[in-house]
Amino acid sequence: MLSPQHNDFISIADYLQGELISDTKHEYLGGQVYAMAGASKNHQRIITNIVIAFGGHLRDMPCDTFASDIKVRIGDLAFFYPDVIVACQDDTDDSYYTEKPAMIVEVLSKSTRRKDETTKRRLYQTLPSLQEYVLIEQDIVDVEVCRRSEGWVSEHYFMGDEVTFAAIDLTLSVNEIYERVVNDDVSAFFRGEMP
Repeated sequence: MLSPQHNDFISIADYLQGELISDTKHEYLGGQVYAMAGASKNHQRIITNIVIAFGGHLRDMPCDTFASDIKVRIGDLAFFYPDVIVACQDDTDDSYYTEKPAMIVEVLSKSTRRKDETTKRRLYQTLPSLQEYVLIEQDIVDVEVCRRSEGWVSEHYFMGDEVTFAAIDLTLSVNEIYERVVNDDVSAFFRGEMP
């Protein structure tokens, strides 16, 4: 789990100003800033697959797909850098964050899983615009989709399954999401060892 950079309270204005000049991205939660770690190749492959699929599908729609450098603002409490954001008809008056994501995707790693599954999940789901929260494992195959329309109950998808992202009316196969990803589940599926 990430530790705060220091114990002093940081104002939102100071945090946002600092992010403009920092070489390292930081997330903000309740006046504390947290440095973000780098990502693995599998992590980046999954993000790339999602961004290409979402971006192509949304090309002629009033939605934008952003990958990991745009923040989501949650009131005066938090700023997070999700791995992928879809924002539709976003009127947020800032070039570096959105307050109205329709969909958020987080790719899980050992160091981020706990925060993504607890703190971030709880806070993201308070955003009125958010329709779907998606968590994708990188070390195994598991795509978890939580939809507002279904009371945020988790649905899990595995190799051979198709996932419908209702917020943007797009269906992808789990195989497409994990294209070029190297882990035991993907290898076993293509060897015919998984149902």
